[in-house]
Amino acid sequence: MTTLRRKRDEMEAAIRAYEKKTEALRRDLAQVNATLRMFELNGEQEVFPVHMDLNRIFKRFEIGRLCHEALAAAPEGLDTRELALFVIRAKSFDENDAVLRKAISYRIVQALRMQEKRRRIASSGKRRGIRVWIAINQKPASS
Repeated sequence: MTTLRRKRDEMEAAIRAYEKKTEALRRDLAQVNATLRMFELNGEQEVFPVHMDLNRIFKRFEIGRLCHEALAAAPEGLDTRELALFVIRAKSFDENDAVLRKAISYRIVQALRMQEKRRRIASSGKRRGIRVWIAINQKPASS
């Protein structure tokens, strides 16, 4: 009887160990399947956009310059998303790339915050939770 109980306990322990391994393998398989679905679309391979380093695609102060151009044409001001779309169009990037749009939006906020400290740009509040920027008209210095 003792031998049979010990054998039963060993078999139950082996089954529990195999069930744990099976669960781990199922999770791994689900991750592999999800990764495959990311790269396949209706049995065809999908082409993903290549994301680039924003430090390399913009010249120094270029984002600020492009935002100044956009704000000069819009006296009522533009929000950060509208400015990001303007910059993307000016550089002929993909307008539908949400990752790029968000990254450029962050860069715009950084650049315009510095311009705001220098009193070249002002924030006129928020529109639907997004900061609205306006250009401050600089008067030429008289001699």
